[in-house]
Amino acid sequence: MVTASVETVQAKTASLATDAAMSGRQWPDQVYDVLKAAGVSRMSYVPDAGHTTLIRLFSEDQEVVTNVLTTEEEGIAIAAGSWLGGKRSVVLMQSSGVGNCINMLSLPVQARFPLLVLVTMRGEWAEFNPWQVPMGQATEASLKAIGLRVLRAETASDVVETVAQAALMAFDADQQIAVLIGQRLLGKKKW
Repeated sequence: MVTASVETVQAKTASLATDAAMSGRQWPDQVYDVLKAAGVSRMSYVPDAGHTTLIRLFSEDQEVVTNVLTTEEEGIAIAAGSWLGGKRSVVLMQSSGVGNCINMLSLPVQARFPLLVLVTMRGEWAEFNPWQVPMGQATEASLKAIGLRVLRAETASDVVETVAQAALMAFDADQQIAVLIGQRLLGKKKW
């Protein structure tokens, strides 16, 4: 549905994932490059400190349509509509938002729409807010139970390579993929 050939996108994405691991740039900048190489032109998000750099980069990109969501489930519907309109998208959310959209995730699973979701984790490493712990513990199991494939990244190099592969799996094989970005990678929240 996207104008670039599958082979071109695969080669460029794989090359960027390899090059990113060797560059001095931060992982969010590298993930942005990987997603652009994968043909992502839509990004939906609920504001989240863990996704700040990605949100800024996509918002500044004139070739990308961004949507600020009032609830995460809207992002799932936007991703499905984007695919039907010939566009690739990514949804950014926090682990607490997974609980808000679990029922809506049945749409891409049952209709076999490609879905790529990047989830910053809470309730794990150095968590200060006890309200984040229950959903943080249930995120992976909840996503798997509804039918998504879950990949996890704990280091900067892991997240770039994992997002590159997740994009290929989502867009080339019509998979529904969530990449969980470990809280240890994001660092301790400071309030």
